[in-house]
Amino acid sequence: MERERMNRKLIRPNLSDYKERMSRDAKKKSHSQHPQYETFAENYYYLKQMNKKTSVIVVFTDGETIEGFIEWYDRDCLKLNRDGAPNLLVYKHSIKYIYKQDSKKSKSTERPTRPKPSAQKK
Repeated sequence: MERERMNRKLIRPNLSDYKERMSRDAKKKSHSQHPQYETFAENYYYLKQMNKKTSVIVVFTDGETIEGFIEWYDRDCLKLNRDGAPNLLVYKHSIKYIYKQDSKKSKSTERPTRPKPSAQKK
């Protein structure tokens, strides 16, 4: 019997096609990246208050308030210096919000609260 000889052809992929495809994928990935999570706004605020030694009022999640100025901060806590009281190390997770103490304002210039309606008109 005669053996038939098969002619096998080696098929090689064109590498330039792969290079083009990879460069397109890389471009798509660079455009679809999300913006950076950390804005550093909190750090900027703390640094500004520290440099000016601004008196701030810290309101805790339970409603308690303390007054002082920020001496330093890190990722988890603030050190609050107070006049006539011990300095405190405050964990950030226990802070509800912080605001500047305005020494110029007095209680007489604050906006009055609305009275509750006592009876509905019919």
